[in-house]
Amino acid sequence: MRQSQFRPLCLTGAQVDRQEAEDFIRLHHREERAGGDPAARIAAVLAEIDETGTYRHTRAELAHGARVAWRNSNRCIGRLYWRSLRIRDRRHIDDADSVARESVEHLRQATNDGRIRPMITVFAPDEPGRPGPRIWNEQLVRYAGYSSAHGPTVGDPRNVALTDVALRLGWQGGPGTHFDLLPLVIEDGDGKPRWFELPGDAVLEVELHHPEESWYEDLGLRWHAVPAVSNMCLEIGGICYPAAPFNGWYMGTEIGARNLADTDRYDLLPRIAERLGLDTTSDRSLWKDRALVELNRAVLHSFDRAGVTVTDHHTESRRFLTHLDREASRGRCVGADWSWIVPPISGSATPVFHRTYDSTQRRPAYVHHPDAQARAHGERDLR
Repeated sequence: MRQSQFRPLCLTGAQVDRQEAEDFIRLHHREERAGGDPAARIAAVLAEIDETGTYRHTRAELAHGARVAWRNSNRCIGRLYWRSLRIRDRRHIDDADSVARESVEHLRQATNDGRIRPMITVFAPDEPGRPGPRIWNEQLVRYAGYSSAHGPTVGDPRNVALTDVALRLGWQGGPGTHFDLLPLVIEDGDGKPRWFELPGDAVLEVELHHPEESWYEDLGLRWHAVPAVSNMCLEIGGICYPAAPFNGWYMGTEIGARNLADTDRYDLLPRIAERLGLDTTSDRSLWKDRALVELNRAVLHSFDRAGVTVTDHHTESRRFLTHLDREASRGRCVGADWSWIVPPISGSATPVFHRTYDSTQRRPAYVHHPDAQARAHGERDLR
């Protein structure tokens, strides 16, 4: 499997790469039949770069770039729907208050009473000498993690560092449950992060129940409906949009086989196995596997019962192969990371398991920048 030499393009304060800009304009014209020879548009873009160090995408270019970035997301199995992505163009917004307000509105519109809409909100880009806003949170909706020197973490251990950041910025903390909503932590051009409470009516949550086992309700489990990734940079034609929260909808295993099951997250398998009466003294009893299946059944059952969009790993695996065939018919190669495309449960029972993929990462793209990951992990000074 060929490994990509892909690296982030965007360096704050740097001039936009002329070749990246030209390549994207040609891509847009070729795929969208944007009108005649792209030479005039390319000349205008290059002249703008020479004068200002950057350029401005048209609305059509922004929309196509965001959608193609989803199409190019090697770790996403749900790319069959890439053309359905709704674009909220908020490039005129660069202050933290407005970013927070529009992020909340993103959640409301994407939630759509449970019929989840794939959506992206694009805020101001980085420009030479003028960085765009940053959202520290990995996702717009995350649960707090309260660490304790005398006991286990309350909440999500993944978010302990960001929870500490929010508390140091002045957040008073939630009621202390395992599912307290974290505030948004946002910085704008001044580089000083601020926190913003998420209003409860903007976050749809699903209480988890099991289709047969009534004791599941005693666990008090729930999860939020919209997985809106918020700390990845949208790179289009050399321009970096560092704040561009986007979402599709959940595949059940993201919640049931990772968020709630991973040992460094909620680590629920031992508790569920105990309630199921399974023998946990030996891995050979496959108690983890049995508990994992029942946890994932509960997630799918609960989202369906609540009328909230969710997909399962068998259906989505078949749809991904449809996506591969559809793209091939258009002469396009699909990059994919096998370790992410294969579901974290019953992998060999899905068709995506039984093949290899080209792992080349193409642009436009959603990119994890090291500094964004450091912010999400609380590794940045608060200044």
